[in-house]
Amino acid sequence: MNEKLSALYNAILEGSVPGARDGVQTALDAGHEPGSILTEGMIAAMKEVGRLFEEGEIFVPDMLIAARAMQAGLSLLKPHLVSSNVKSAGKVAIGTVKGDLHDIGKNLVALMLEGAGFEILDLGVDVPPEKFVESITTSGANIVALSALLTTTMPSMKTTIDAVQQAGLRDKVKIIIGGAPVTQAYADQIGADGFSSDASRAVSLVTTLLK
Repeated sequence: MNEKLSALYNAILEGSVPGARDGVQTALDAGHEPGSILTEGMIAAMKEVGRLFEEGEIFVPDMLIAARAMQAGLSLLKPHLVSSNVKSAGKVAIGTVKGDLHDIGKNLVALMLEGAGFEILDLGVDVPPEKFVESITTSGANIVALSALLTTTMPSMKTTIDAVQQAGLRDKVKIIIGGAPVTQAYADQIGADGFSSDASRAVSLVTTLLK
């Protein structure tokens, strides 16, 4: 890897916000293409973060710190990506379902997906089904990601999938679900397209579904 890009890569792995910003700026000043800065410097680093997490070498707080560093660098890079017409890997509308106010897991999934090159539409918490439906029609989301941390709010996931079906949009979007009490069996039961137990696997799941 190019020396300038490896500095950015390492800054993200170390979770250094100033390092990530400096890394992006240095790479831009050195004439690197915005697309290669994104893929070789940032997406590659977040893939490594995901691998380390899956192998138990780092934990959720470490992932959050790395993802925040990535986001800091990305905010600096975004205008250059837009001006050089670098396409996103897909658009994901993500939110915690109606009745549930938990957002840490949802935020981490959003950060990891953004780090993998996806465009994120974060709908927040306590999101009613109609707002998820609207995100498909108005923003053109390819994936809808539903989060719930309470067993009592899990039925809102089914209500949301039913609302997407009733709006005639079910074939236009893939719906994935996740959260502490959620299982693959529940995903199958309510007709979701996929389930992820953590943020790292969510990236793999979304990538697979959009292929």
